[in-house]
This record gives sequence, structure tokens and C-alpha cells, in this order.
Amino acid sequence: MTSIALITPVEGEIYQALQQLRPVYYMPECSKKTLNMLLRDSKPGVEIIFTNPNQQTFKLDKETLEGTKVKIICTASTGLNHIDMKYCEKNNIKVLSITRDSDTIEKISSTAEHAFALMMSLLRKIPSAFDSVKRGEWSWQPFVGRQMNFLTVGIVGYGRLGRMMARYCSYFGSKVLVCDPYSDYASKIELKELFDKSNVVSLHVHVTDETKHMIDESLFDNLETPVYLINTSRGEIVDEKAVIAALENGKLLGYATDVLEDEFGNIKNSDLTKRQDLNIIITPHIAGMTKEARNIAYSAAVEKLKREIN
Repeated sequence: MTSIALITPVEGEIYQALQQLRPVYYMPECSKKTLNMLLRDSKPGVEIIFTNPNQQTFKLDKETLEGTKVKIICTASTGLNHIDMKYCEKNNIKVLSITRDSDTIEKISSTAEHAFALMMSLLRKIPSAFDSVKRGEWSWQPFVGRQMNFLTVGIVGYGRLGRMMARYCSYFGSKVLVCDPYSDYASKIELKELFDKSNVVSLHVHVTDETKHMIDESLFDNLETPVYLINTSRGEIVDEKAVIAALENGKLLGYATDVLEDEFGNIKNSDLTKRQDLNIIITPHIAGMTKEARNIAYSAAVEKLKREIN
């Protein structure tokens, strides 16, 4: 019987559920080279990869998959930028995800909650205030923040997570603006206008050819009022060099992100991680990683895989 390569950390119940389907190679921290060796050399072979982008440090692409027996990639995620979809389509590798499983993902609010937490951390300067206390300092003066009910929050992408984020901000008294050409939101506006009229902009879009680098220098150059930017979508949505330039010239007041433009390379080489002098908060793609969200997403992915192979 062929096997499953499980390349993301899972709880015991998920591991057992996968074992009931096929023998499992559990490799939650494998390198690209190690996975490729397993896919090529294991007997009778690995036909299924079960993954999630949060832990994966490389892309499932031609270099990883060519010459292997892989027929299915099952990912417990809505995003798919950790998989070379064009290669999979061309080589008849089926990709299973929870991207369009509305009944499942509507139960998951973790990413929107994290976006709100990042926003509040920027507005109230929480990380830098804590750093000052750890240095033995005790002064409020460098850390005067902003109050939500005096601010306008622009939401880019009004799908499940954008709607949740808009609702949280409304509860706190903020005016909410929306940019989403595919939404039926009554008062949506264009992206440039949203940046011009917002104090905070929060990104909630999938990465596509259309959305890659949609946040670039053209949006910052002519801003009259500087903004805070929140990104829990994907790093490729943002031109990170433009973000750094906008932080340097004051067009951006702060950038809080859970994602980087090249998470599948060496993140130590990221321009963002090197700039500790700027008002940047980075978390390691943890927005969807709550106990509840993991259980919902991974269980749904296993069930989808089970239906596919049985």
C-alpha cells in the first residue's frame, strides 16, 4: 500500500485518522531535500502529501515533485501559494484544500482576530512599550497611541475574513471603508481612495496574478495622511521594498504582518526582518494557528482526503 507524507505538525487524533487511510511518514520539519529523497526512494512509494503552509519552508514544485509517484496534495488551508498549482495541473496531481468549503471556514475566525490584534499592537505601541519595560524604563510619553472610535479603517477584500475584521472595527466605533471589486458591499470604493481616506488599511485577499504587489509605491507616494498597514493575507500582496520606503519617509506609520514575501526562502534575508529601527511587527504566520482553528481545518482536510481515496 502506498503512503502519506505528513509534513506539518498535527495533534494525535489527526495523525491517527490519517494512519487509518494509509501508512504515514511523519516529517513535520523536513527539508526539501529530505522530502524529495523520501518521495523518490520509498517503497512502495508515497502518493499523498498532507501539508499546511504555516510550517512548510519550501514550495511543492517541480524540483520537489518531478520523478515521484505523488498523485494528491492535501492542504489544510485556504491559501495555495505553497504549491505550484500550474505544475500540479500539468502533471495530473490533484490538490485538495478547504478554500471553497464555506461551511468549514465560516467557523474559523482566528485570522481576523489576529489581524485585529496586530492592528491594536501597532496603534497602542504594545511591543515597543514592553521592550522599554524590559530595559528597566517606565515612561508613558514615547507610547501615546490612538483610539479606535476616532479612526477610519479600510478593508481590502470583503470576503469571510474582511467581513469579520470590519465587524470587529465597527464594534469598537471605527468608520469602515471597503475595497473589493467582487463584493456587493453597498459603499465600496477604489483602492487609492481607500488609502487616501483611511487611518488603517487591513489586507484580506488571496494572492493571484491580479493581487500580487497590489500594495506598491503608487499607493503611498501621494498620501496626505499617513496610514498603518496590516497584512494577514500573503506576503506577495505587498511590495516590501515600497513598504520600507514608505516607513522611512513617513507615509506609513507602521506595518504589522503575519506573512513575508518569500516565506519559502531564508527569512533572515528579508529586508523587513533586518529593519528593527522601523515600526514593524512580524509574527511567524500564526494567524490561523489556534487550537480551535487547527482542529476545524485539519479535520475537514482529512475528511476531504478520505472521500477522495475511498
